Amino acid sequence: RLSFSAWRHYSAQQCKIIFSQFKTTLKYDQTGSIMKTYRFYGHENVANIHPVNSDYPSIHNPIDLYDALSHVWSVDTCAPRYRPEWSKENMTLGQCSISSFLIQDIFGGEVRGVALPEGGYHCFNIVDGVAFDLTSEQFGNQKLDYNNCPIQTREEHFASKEKYERYLLLKSGLDKIK
Repeated sequence: RLSFSAWRHYSAQQCKIIFSQFKTTLKYDQTGSIMKTYRFYGHENVANIHPVNSDYPSIHNPIDLYDALSHVWSVDTCAPRYRPEWSKENMTLGQCSISSFLIQDIFGGEVRGVALPEGGYHCFNIVDGVAFDLTSEQFGNQKLDYNNCPIQTREEHFASKEKYERYLLLKSGLDKIK
């Protein structure tokens, strides 16, 4: 593990080669410096997924949406049962279904659910045949099986008034940073 001071001695190209081994997507600024790393499931395949509408002009792909949601996800948008563990360091905790349906609003596609051992489902998206999960980081190194997962519906998830209100809160937060 290298400290920040050690990394600054590597060129952007050297960092690309090193990070390519870690299933990490990097975002660069105009000078070629690394701005941010991405580790959510499917990050390496989402660059060509584009919005189906023009509701959010600054969002061009799911990575842009992840960046925007990073400023919106909060303890208030987190599922109540996970709030005691929620932190800015684990900001995707308890955000899966409301985020997945917002992703569907922007990019289309399907919301699917990975069955969880404790019951219920962890939601993710499939758009144009590409599966991705902006909230997968909440599971740390645990690997989820994204194959053959059932479709999740708004009617089912938003039958819970509390969940629907969190979705509206997440959407209004995103609307503020258009």
